[in-house]
Order: sequence, then C-alpha cells, then structure tokens
Amino acid sequence: TEKSHKQRKTEDENREFKVEWTELFAFIQNSNGLPTCLICQEKLAHNKKSNLERHFTTKHASFGSKYPAGDARKKAVEELQKSQQKSSSVFNYWVQSSNNVNIASFIVSQEIAKRGKPYTDGEYIKSCFINASEQLFRDFKNKAEILNKIKELPLSAKTVKDRTVKMSSNITNQQIEDLKLVSALSIAVDKSCDINDTAQVSLFVRFISSTGPKEELLGLLPLKGQTRGEDIANAVIECMEKHHIPLDKIVSISTDGAKSMTGVRKGFVSILTEKINHEIRVYHCIIHQEALCAQTFPEEICNVMELVIKIVNTIVAKALYHRQFKEFLVEMESEYADLLLHNKVHWLSRGNVLKRFASLLLEIKAFLLEKGVDYPELTDDQWIQKFYFMVDVTSHLNNLNRKLQEKGNTIFSMLEEVISFENKLSLFAQDFERETLIHFPSLLKHHQENNSVIDIYYFKTAILNMREAFLRRFQEFRNSMATLAFVKKPLSADVTELNFSLFNIDIGAFEMQLLELKNKELWSSKFERLNADLEKLEKNKCDFSSQHKWSALKDLEKEDMIIFNTWNSIPDSYDQLKKLAFAVLSLFGTTYSCEQSFSSMNLIKSTLRNRLIDENLESCLKLKTTTYKPDLSKLSKEMQGHCSH
Repeated sequence: TEKSHKQRKTEDENREFKVEWTELFAFIQNSNGLPTCLICQEKLAHNKKSNLERHFTTKHASFGSKYPAGDARKKAVEELQKSQQKSSSVFNYWVQSSNNVNIASFIVSQEIAKRGKPYTDGEYIKSCFINASEQLFRDFKNKAEILNKIKELPLSAKTVKDRTVKMSSNITNQQIEDLKLVSALSIAVDKSCDINDTAQVSLFVRFISSTGPKEELLGLLPLKGQTRGEDIANAVIECMEKHHIPLDKIVSISTDGAKSMTGVRKGFVSILTEKINHEIRVYHCIIHQEALCAQTFPEEICNVMELVIKIVNTIVAKALYHRQFKEFLVEMESEYADLLLHNKVHWLSRGNVLKRFASLLLEIKAFLLEKGVDYPELTDDQWIQKFYFMVDVTSHLNNLNRKLQEKGNTIFSMLEEVISFENKLSLFAQDFERETLIHFPSLLKHHQENNSVIDIYYFKTAILNMREAFLRRFQEFRNSMATLAFVKKPLSADVTELNFSLFNIDIGAFEMQLLELKNKELWSSKFERLNADLEKLEKNKCDFSSQHKWSALKDLEKEDMIIFNTWNSIPDSYDQLKKLAFAVLSLFGTTYSCEQSFSSMNLIKSTLRNRLIDENLESCLKLKTTTYKPDLSKLSKEMQGHCSH
C-alpha cells in the first residue's frame, strides 16, 4: 500500500496540463504550470483530469448546459480567454504605471534631500509641476492624461520622509557590500553640535571600491550624554560592528586634533587603536594643522584680527548702523556695497573679512567718526602696519587652504603643497630682509603712501616662527613621504624606504613584482602616461584658478581617480603592489568631508526643522553627501502597489 501511495504521489507531481482540457472544462495553465478556471479564476493543486471535470460539473453546470461540448463551448471558451488576456494586460499596465509613479516620487524626494530642503517641499514642487503643466502641455492632445499622472505623484511630507529613509538605507547597503571586499579603509571622525545642541559625531570612511576611490558618510552618530573620548569611541565601534565591518581593516584615523580625540589615555584614538590588532597611522587633519600654524603670530597681531571682527560686528550687527553704513557707501561711491559679517568662524576664513575691511578702511573711519565711535588704533601707524601684514599673510594662507580643500587630492599632493608653502615662508622672510616687500602688496602700498618705517625684524621673526611651526607639525607626514609617493611613482620606488607595517604586505613577493613591473615595458609605460596625465591636470588647475573659473575647476577629473584607473588596469598578478597602492590611496589627508557634512547638517536641521529626529537627519545627510545612486527600480518594486498621498 505504501509503495502504491508513493507511486501515485510521484505520478501526481509529474502530470502535465493537457491542451484539450481548455475546451472541455474551461481551464488554462497559469505561470506556475497549474490549472486555473477561466470562469471563476480558482486554481487547482494538480493537473488531474478528474479534479478539473469535478470542478466544472459541480460549480459551472449552467455554463455546461448553456454551451454544450463542441463548437458552442469552443467559441465561449475563446471569448473567456480573450477577456482574461485583456484584463491581464490592463493589470500589467496598471502595475507598470504605478511603478513609474513611485520611481518619479523617489526622484523628487532624492532631489529634495540632496539640496537639504524640508520634506514639505514635496507638495510645493507638485503644485508648481501641475500649474506649469497646465500651460506647458496646453497644445497636447493627452494633456488631461499627463495632468492626472502628475496629480497621482505621492509627495506628502510623510511620503518624502519615508522615501528618503528607504534610499538612505539602500545606499548604506551598497556601502557595506563594497566595504566587505576591501582589505584597507581609513576613517575620519569629527564632532559638532546641531541646532538643538545635540553632539553629533560624523564618521566618514575612505576606501577603494571596484569603481574607484570612495569617501562616504557611514554614520552620523548622536551622543546623548557626555562627549568624552570613550563616548566617541563607543559610538564609532558600535556603528562599525552594526554593519559587520572588522576594525582590523582600519589602516589610518584622521581627527581634528581636539583633546577628546587625541588624549593620551582616554582620547578616542588611543581607545580605538587598542581594539585594532596591528599598527595604524594617526593623522591630525592637514587643514587643522595649517590653521594652528597660522595662529603662531605674536599676541598683538592676533589682537588686530579680533579688533577688526569687533568693528565689523559693531557696524553689521546693529540693523540701524548697518542700513546707514550701506547708504554711506553709496554716497561715497564705494566699489563695495557692504561689509562681510563673520563672528565665530574658522580662523583662516577671516582672511576675506580682512581683505574687505582693508578695501573700505577710509569709509569705515569716516563713518565711525560721523557716529562719534572712537577706535584710536585705526589711526595708529604700528597697528595699521600689523593690519596690512595680516591682510597679505591670510591671502597667502587662503590660497594654500583652497588647494588643500580640493576634492580627490591624494595625501601626497597635499603634503607637496604644504612643503611648497614652507619654502614660500622662507622666501617671505628674505623679502623682509631685503626690504622689498614684493610679496606683501598691502603693506608695501601703506609704506609708499605714508612713508612709514616698517619694523622689518618684527615681521620677519613672525614669518620664521610660522615656518618652524609648519616644520614641526608636519613631521609625521614627512616621515611617510616615500610610501605616500609610491602610488604616483612606483618605477622610482626604493623598497628599503617604504613602510609596510600598516598594510600586511608580503615583502618578498612585493620586491619580485616591483622588479617585474619596472622591466615590463607594457606596464611601466602606463606610469609614464600617468605622470603626463597628472601634469596635464595640474596645468588645468593652475589655469582655471588664475582665471577664477571655480566651477570648471570642480568639473576636472580627480587626481585619485586618474591614479586608480592606472593601477586598476594592471593585472592582479601584481597583487602586492596593488594592495599597497590602494591602501595608500585610501588614506585621508583631512577631515574636510566631516567639516562639510556639518555645514550641510546645519543647513538641513535649521531653526525651522529643529524637531528633525536623528535617524531622519542622518538619512538626509547621507543622500546629500554620497556618490552612490540609490537603486530606485528595486525600491519601487519592494513597495506595495498603491499610491498614498
């Protein structure tokens, strides 16, 4: 009995649908290969003639008597089939149409997030779209159909928020998939406060994916209690573990150098390095280092800066004074219509304020005299000298700062800029020694117009002190110079000068591969072309900078991408060379990405959006900063097939 039961079961599983059953019992075969009734749409579990016949005779006896077997039933069944196909195509059209509406909704939500706009802008955009379309498609025959499509777009604040969270989650999944494949990654960590004074830790990762270098926000981590080094470390470790990213993949950490980050025993860096089972490189952000070097001037020179900011705030911060001052400038026919307001800002960005202040110095003195506000320093020649010195120095520093902030720069290129600036400082010191002042045009102009006696020794000493600070602060970078240069110039690399301790390299295999690379013209010629490409890029940068074509500068191909493409074209038989190159390419030089993300955070979570919860803030920020594209068709298919407004 058991044997016959098994045999019957096997036969049931292997039965096939017979074509004649369609005409006899009004059944068709569905996509799963099982019979489906054309009359009532019921599906049967097996392709068994007796089951189909029983269903037809018991449930559809009236259909059987109305259309007896033969031509009558054949025609009736054909009509049922046509009707079935029509409704199926309508359903498929509706599903596709619904899918298109969802994707369009995702695209609008993505644009809102990328620009840091509030979720409520979805309805505003929809309203603009509808009103503009009334005129735009006035002559179209299907205008009503187009407008209905736009009106179907789900863009309520809740919908935009949900779409943003889904896209952010999709991007995180893409980041994690790429991070699983890399052997080395770097992290940059910085801390700031949002509009509600919640401490937020920005965690960026830099790594080399299959498509090139990536610098991505992995998480915006809120600290609800204290903001000590251990709190930051716990938040970062928790984020890495949540995404199953091994801490041992980290080869370098960049911070802004704050006490909570770099404290010897309880700083974030020391706590995290204890958890990592190999040596790592810790970098204090190049831009922060530079800013600290810039503050090595004597106290009285720094006081000049503070007084300028105070005077600017006196004029600009008072509404009445500000209006009157602007009117005063119009009357004086000044080329500038206003002062720049900078209160508590990064030190170097005050250079723009100094420049504008210098351009309006006569007008400012006249205006303050009219108002009866007395600043004796503005007529003191010693103070004026220090002021013009600061105008010129911050101009030089800002040029360096702009170069360091360019996206796609390798850490080696940044270091080259710093070393170049150190040499410029020696040149500036010689400029004072010769008393030519050709690199200090504002100070030179003041000297020529007022016949002032410049305190040469004082200013020369200030410049040399800054140079000493640069030499001291960038020593750790200088020690890694040969290793950092390897990505650009492997053909001139000396293995004895390279530092392999961070990267788990097989040194024997590395030496053999490097020798082969140098002697294989096919591969070595690629690096000669690389240097030609980098030379061309640098020339374009210089040309666009001198012409102030900043948007064209941004559109240039990035240095790290050009280097990646060269290394990526080398066969994997040179795996140890590529491993070192990609690890070096993954090093952060600055925490500038973090700095930018905090600017974006303050734009997103403004006073008008101060109730934005942490999860939604992170989603908005991730979409604004990422280079990944969310998979919108996948997200749309995952959603239910209905539109919610």
